This record gives sequence, structure tokens and C-alpha cells, in this order.
Amino acid sequence: MSNYEFAEDEPGLQTIVKTKTKPKKEVKRKRQPRYHVLLWNDEDHTYEYVILMLRAVFGHTVEKGFQIAESVDNAGRAVCLTTTREHAELKRDQIHAYGKDDLIAHCQGSMSSTIEPDE
Repeated sequence: MSNYEFAEDEPGLQTIVKTKTKPKKEVKRKRQPRYHVLLWNDEDHTYEYVILMLRAVFGHTVEKGFQIAESVDNAGRAVCLTTTREHAELKRDQIHAYGKDDLIAHCQGSMSSTIEPDE
């Protein structure tokens, strides 16, 4: 009842009086720019590696991981996630830190990943 006050008309008799309130200022929130986490194709990683890495880093299902692996293989790159810049940078770094594909003997390290603005 913060918008109300009590006024005493007579001793022992009170009246509730509504007080004037200032209209609330509408706050307009600005949305953060969005960024894509991109995974780039190479010949040093198997579909199994890509699917397991996407599960570990993004929590994607096996089916979603397979779709992304297929897209990387066919188009040369694929979007794994669209999110804020800070989160995209974290996910890119986690891809780079995931390590090499043990199923391919000549594999030297993790897959390539970059971020780019969502336009």
C-alpha cells in the first residue's frame, strides 16, 4: 500500500487517501549482437570425431552432430551455434582445445573454428 496514505478526519477515524505516483519510465533494452561459431572442413578429422566434439562442446545430439559434420564436409564450413560474442569466443576456444583425432594417424590437432557476426 505504498501509494496510499492515511488521513485522520476525526480522532479515531481514518480515511485512506491515494497518493500521486510518477509514471514508471519504460526502459528499452538493447540486444547484444549475435555471432556464429563456424567449424571449417579439413581432411584430418573423422565424422565420429566431429560428432563427439560437438556433443562435448555444445551438447548437440548425435543426429545434430551428424548434420553439422555432413554440412562441413559438403559446404566446407557449418554454423555450430549463434550466440553472444563472449559465448561464441568461448565455444571457438573449446573447439581449438578439444585435441586431435586419434582415429587418423597423421592428425596434428583440433579442427579449425572461427566466429563471425550474424548479419
